[in-house]
Amino acid sequence: MIRLNSCKSTHTVERTAVNGLQERSRITWNRKKGKASLAFEHPPLIISAASVAGKKEGEGPLGALFDKTETDDMMGKADWEEAESALQKEAADIAIEKCGIQAGDLRYLFAGDLLGQLIATSFGTVDLEVPLFGLYGACSTMGEAMSLGAMTVNAGYADKVLSMASSHFATAEKQFRFPLAYGNQRPMSSTWTVTGCGAVILAKEGTKGFKPYGRITGITTGRMVDLGIRDSMNMGAAMAPGAFHTIQQNLEDFQVEETWYDKIITGDLGEVGRQILLDLMKKKGRDLSQLHMDCGMEIYDKETQDTHAGGSGCGCSAVTLCSYVLPKIQKGTWKRVLFVPTGALLSTVSFNEGQSIPGIAHGVVIEHIGREK
Repeated sequence: MIRLNSCKSTHTVERTAVNGLQERSRITWNRKKGKASLAFEHPPLIISAASVAGKKEGEGPLGALFDKTETDDMMGKADWEEAESALQKEAADIAIEKCGIQAGDLRYLFAGDLLGQLIATSFGTVDLEVPLFGLYGACSTMGEAMSLGAMTVNAGYADKVLSMASSHFATAEKQFRFPLAYGNQRPMSSTWTVTGCGAVILAKEGTKGFKPYGRITGITTGRMVDLGIRDSMNMGAAMAPGAFHTIQQNLEDFQVEETWYDKIITGDLGEVGRQILLDLMKKKGRDLSQLHMDCGMEIYDKETQDTHAGGSGCGCSAVTLCSYVLPKIQKGTWKRVLFVPTGALLSTVSFNEGQSIPGIAHGVVIEHIGREK
């Protein structure tokens, strides 16, 4: 994990005599790194992870790794939005059950989706009766949820929190692009919104009785990056500059090279966005070609599933993290990864008004539990 002596931490010690007999010591640690990053003094543990995916996702390369694959994308509900809410509830229930706790043991829930007013989240999690922070970071929401959850646990404001994000192909197409019955032709730069939900439970350092997947040792919070992309069918191009900025900021803030990580994993740039990211990094003298992995390119088989540039949506990075990435970290196959979910912040209103599409990405440093402090 991130070493104390590599973080340029500062501390002050104050000793005040009380009646000439007692001393009081106070150590205040400054864990801020660079412009946008934090290194956690008490890295939260990832004690549980759950992934629930749809039928198309289950037929892809990661299908056997999901905790549950739904053969009916309607989930037996009356509409697509209710189905996405059911995905969230199911993923939360599985994550809670897998680590043997109760919903009441969770102090906070950090969760979001792509729908207006976060209706998949608010309707899907109401029965959990856990205090909710509803989040919208577009497809970067899983990174935002994990970042805020980790900050809360590290600071001592909670012992356990749940971080979660979902998306659904039909609800996303209905809200952002075209009704499914329209049968529009999709350009090759477009991506396929993942039907799925991923959930992780974070617990304070030193929590016993679990076999953690790893620990979150730091984060880099992204900022809006807008290079004027206006093509809503090319989300990779809109998000790649945001991913580039967050990755570059992370490396600068922690004063490390890209090879410090075993993998740098973006959320859903797809083939187009990935190439743009690699080109931008190359201009900075950094070669990510062997280190980089994109969740959107892992979840589908391009040759057999007709998903064009790859997968997208909040659920894309969330289910790939929970089913594929975290088990590799737990086993020690990857010792340290930078998980960077990516998001394109647009709406039908902004798009129809001719506005460009800003991108954002949030970085989460996840390390194998075997690493020394």
